Amino acid sequence: MKVRIIGFLAIASLVLAFAFLSSTPAAPHNANLPATPAASAQPATPAAATPAEPHPQIKDALGALRRAKEHMEHAAHDFGGHRVEALRATDEAIRQLEICLKYDKD
Repeated sequence: MKVRIIGFLAIASLVLAFAFLSSTPAAPHNANLPATPAASAQPATPAAATPAEPHPQIKDALGALRRAKEHMEHAAHDFGGHRVEALRATDEAIRQLEICLKYDKD
């Protein structure tokens, strides 16, 4: 039963991570902002001065992968080498998401 749960957690974490990666557009941040004429520029309000957190889904996926990795590291069995392979895949998914966030420096 534990084997299935750990395997499911590993697979679900990887699927979610890659789903978030494939669903995000490759456009820069500035492409989604409406163009405002310079003549009618108004002073920024405090609410407008605080930007939203960049890519909360990717950060959530990173957290989920790190928690799944911790669960797998503390698993009681090796599961015929599949736990080790799942840990490697999780490490790679974490690395890819971190690289993804580094490329968002627009």
